Amino acid sequence: MKEQYDVVIVGSGLGGLVSSIILAKEGYSVCVLEKNNQYGGNLQTFVRDKTIFDTGIHYIGGLAEGQNLYKYFKYIGIIDHLNLKKLDENCYDMISFEDDQNEYPHAQGYENFADQLTAFFPEEKANIEKYCEKLQTICDAFPLYNLNWEGKYDNEILALNAKETIEECTQNEKLKAVLAGSNFLYAGIPDKSPFYVHALSVNSYIQSSWRCINGGSQITKQLLKQLKKYGGEFYKYKEVTRFNVEDNKVDFVELKDGMKVFGSMFISNIEPKTTLKMAGEENFRKAFVNRVQSLEGVISAFSLYIVFKPHTFKYINHNFYHFKKSSEVWTAHEYDEDSWPKGFMASMNASKKEEIWAEGMTFITYMKYEDVTPWIDTFNTTAEESDRGESYEEFKSRKTAKFLAEIEIKFPGIRDCIKSIHTSTPLSYRDYIGGYNGNMYGYVKDSNNPMKTLIPAKTKLDNLYLTGQSINMHGVLGVTIGAVSTCSEIVGKEYLVTKINSESE
Repeated sequence: MKEQYDVVIVGSGLGGLVSSIILAKEGYSVCVLEKNNQYGGNLQTFVRDKTIFDTGIHYIGGLAEGQNLYKYFKYIGIIDHLNLKKLDENCYDMISFEDDQNEYPHAQGYENFADQLTAFFPEEKANIEKYCEKLQTICDAFPLYNLNWEGKYDNEILALNAKETIEECTQNEKLKAVLAGSNFLYAGIPDKSPFYVHALSVNSYIQSSWRCINGGSQITKQLLKQLKKYGGEFYKYKEVTRFNVEDNKVDFVELKDGMKVFGSMFISNIEPKTTLKMAGEENFRKAFVNRVQSLEGVISAFSLYIVFKPHTFKYINHNFYHFKKSSEVWTAHEYDEDSWPKGFMASMNASKKEEIWAEGMTFITYMKYEDVTPWIDTFNTTAEESDRGESYEEFKSRKTAKFLAEIEIKFPGIRDCIKSIHTSTPLSYRDYIGGYNGNMYGYVKDSNNPMKTLIPAKTKLDNLYLTGQSINMHGVLGVTIGAVSTCSEIVGKEYLVTKINSESE
């Protein structure tokens, strides 16, 4: 490792890696520092019983030729190397409820989306089309989402509430629940979640929906390959403990082992609250520090990773969002010991080897960070392994049994197909992904106060920038756009977006 770089990037999540490639392509000397064993943040995968599981990337939208993520991935050089499987055209997400025997599909392509739902709600055709139009109108208002460098987004759009806006489209209670059914994608909160978050999340899946064959870590692999190609460097097990600030700029970062890495510019791809602590809160405006510290993290999750016995459970080429009751689509995160879990998302692993039979399946439900309070002071990562103790294992088995009982109602007989079950809790999300209190998607965005959660990519320090899922939007597309936004602060927005457009034709 050299002593001095043009750009030092702390954290190797998608935002950090995309930023590193954009800047390395521009001729900057770039170094990425990662504290853990695996690069990629939410793109990480892990293997259990020879089966690959994703931690965060269960499916990706907008990757068909000419669509927005396709263009961004084309520009950074990875689109042609990804191994993808397209989800079913007529149903990429299935919305279902325990109190209703119908299953309601979300389909790819707007016309198809409307047609598939109209089959279940014949009198609602015009309303479903109105909803589709609303989604597209909102998405058109975000310049970088459409690879435009000009234009600002309108505050009125940011203040629209998701639940209210969806409910304005129809009087039909079941249809309201079906249209909001995938709000797990952003951990929907009825009185807070903005409609633009719903629209930007759902729109790209309606455009086109894909699974990564053998997991999302292939994206990381391709990103690192491109970074290397442009002369960038990356190092793991390098935990940054401090940004050293002099005269309103960072001059070096200090690693846990005492080593110092100097740079002209620094990009933090780690959680903003942590970044401010590491750079010294006294170096930022008090109002900004208070605002960031007061932000509420999105809820966390409890996940089951199921490995199937060979040839026992059929592969399903779509995801499920399943709720006990259709009236609880917006309140699945409000549970107590008895009512948990009120709903879950289920997704299959797409494998190269097997078309008919599933190798594994992931089930995710909400879990509050306070549910794991007794073990909050235990830390466990590949870099530093520790045991959380017997009571933690007991807690996990109890929750697994309860969750499995719910899953069995939706998928009768699934128990007989299981070879092994593995779990993750909010503590796993905290320790492996670095999310504040294990949150899934950065901070809660609030339509009542949209400016509060907008964190600018450029900080008050002359050469410190931020990127990652807490800046702009979460998700593969959101974080990629966020990285473009961060790099625009360095190389200029018009220049960069024009270049991306001309190179991704």
